[in-house]
Amino acid sequence: MIDVLRAIKISHFLLEQFLVSGQTVVDATAGNGNDTLFLSKIVGTSGLVYAFDLQENALKETSELLKKNNCLNQVKIIHDGHENMDKHVNNPVQAIVYNLGYLPGGNKNIITKKETTLFSIQKGINLLSLGGVISIIVYPGHPGGLEEAICVQSYLKSLSYKIWDVMKWNTENEVYNKSPYLFFLHKKK
Repeated sequence: MIDVLRAIKISHFLLEQFLVSGQTVVDATAGNGNDTLFLSKIVGTSGLVYAFDLQENALKETSELLKKNNCLNQVKIIHDGHENMDKHVNNPVQAIVYNLGYLPGGNKNIITKKETTLFSIQKGINLLSLGGVISIIVYPGHPGGLEEAICVQSYLKSLSYKIWDVMKWNTENEVYNKSPYLFFLHKKK
């Protein structure tokens, strides 16, 4: 697939349309730190990124990447599951980013789970300010991923169109239906 059409690239493009320096955002799944770094560059030193992950090695990778790019000061790294974000984030946020599945290069048996992901999205919706956005990339191609994707999609379909714009970016003609895809939510003003 052409790189610009990948779910992550589309997510970043859309996030850039809504975010500016000085805002507060959440990376619900820090992983290797790529989304955290992306967000930290947008919000700048006057903004704040909360980066969550359960795996210590993921947080270490994220910290190293942020240090290398001089972006560590605007990030609060949290060793906890994203379903507990409301325990760490007390103010409204302008964006929440989920890149679900497993840690690239890590243990593929440690994955995000549909129950905790759904719980996290529900909490995130309550933390999101008017005009804010949520980006969710799902990976149906690994064990547990399809069930999580179906659960997320089912919940998102239930959101009121009066309050939410809910969009989906996916590959329609992919044979095995295993490609990652993106849900992008906008909380109307």
